[in-house]
Amino acid sequence: MAWIALIAAGLCEMFGVTMINKLHKDRNWQSVLLLILGFGLSFVFLAYAMETLPMGTAYAIWTGIGASGGAILGMILYGESKDWRRLIFIAMVLGAAVGLKLVS
Repeated sequence: MAWIALIAAGLCEMFGVTMINKLHKDRNWQSVLLLILGFGLSFVFLAYAMETLPMGTAYAIWTGIGASGGAILGMILYGESKDWRRLIFIAMVLGAAVGLKLVS
């Protein structure tokens, strides 16, 4: 269950990052509320996951999901660069997260 919570935390982190960009474009209270909700849920799920998982592993995987997911969402939703080198580094971040899972 801790791993599911950690993945949910990462997905909420991706949502929060997306809401930062939305807030930058549409300065309204709904964007602020969604931003707070996304990051708030992310921290709640992360805290739950860290009751079972080691802190270093949980934090690294959470940030890996958030960073790579945010970059991918930027490519899909906001037309950011899809350069092959960028995709390789995103794959490296995800590969490191999987590697941490395998050795923990």
